[in-house]
Amino acid sequence: EIKDNEKIIGIGETGLDFYYHNSDKKDQFSSFEEHINAAIELDIPLIIHSRNAEKETLEIFNNFKNNNLKILMHCFTGSKKFAEKLIDLNAFFSASGIITFKNSIELQETFKSIPLNRLLIETDSPYLSPVPYRGRKNEPSFVQYTAKKLASIKDISDKDLIKKTTLNFENLFN
Repeated sequence: EIKDNEKIIGIGETGLDFYYHNSDKKDQFSSFEEHINAAIELDIPLIIHSRNAEKETLEIFNNFKNNNLKILMHCFTGSKKFAEKLIDLNAFFSASGIITFKNSIELQETFKSIPLNRLLIETDSPYLSPVPYRGRKNEPSFVQYTAKKLASIKDISDKDLIKKTTLNFENLFN
């Protein structure tokens, strides 16, 4: 039934979050693996949330690396080392308003190192509004500020970044 529904283009947001300790780690692992298996079976991308769980996320991905898993790292804030390992798994990375924050220099450097053909942009509404709207409720129209910052980081025009991230979205989600 799900395979026949054209409106379902991905599974997620799913993954591991060990920041708040709101749920049992075993339950998170189990749920995450179920979602991975579903994404593989349906041949659709898996939208991943990973917070304070880089090592564990990679360990799980390594168990599935020969299954043509399509990975999108939602609202990516991970380390450069984590990004490098995910690039080896052909992951895509979505930049949120966080990259516009003045204290996100390390994250900006990480996005600078990620190949352009692996990047997307997002709002993560209603959270994580980009500068100049930081601290306010986020909305889709603010994605332009994230795009502008990412274009600056990648040293390309806003227009070229928008074209490329749109094409990346189309390639990932067919």
